[in-house]
Amino acid sequence: MASIEELDQLDSGMGSSDIRSPEVKSILPDDDDDEEDETLAERLVGLAEMFPEDVRKLGHATGTCLCACIKGLYAFSCTATWLFFSSSAILFAPIIFEMERAQMEEMQRTQQKQVLLGPSSAISNVGPSGLPMSPPLQR
Repeated sequence: MASIEELDQLDSGMGSSDIRSPEVKSILPDDDDDEEDETLAERLVGLAEMFPEDVRKLGHATGTCLCACIKGLYAFSCTATWLFFSSSAILFAPIIFEMERAQMEEMQRTQQKQVLLGPSSAISNVGPSGLPMSPPLQR
């Protein structure tokens, strides 16, 4: 195998004898193949050893606190959502049922008038808003 000094002397024919040139790099042995790939855990452990013990403890405490806060916030939001929607259903359901009952009574009165007085009287006595019209004023 050629040594680095010999490769410095090597000329590719293009006037480039620099060791960083693509021609020379293709001849050099690849040193990256000798190393085994690191796993993510190994890399994180190696990076963690770079920091002092106090910084690692602070980071761990911060991460633990952040995780606990997020869990608490999630639990609170679930409880608040449940309370809001169940309270809304309990408070507004009677109002909705009462409005529906009033509409049904109005429809039954209209049908009863239609049966007793004929179709023209039930329609002519109801205004555009659905409310009964007052009788015409005489002068």
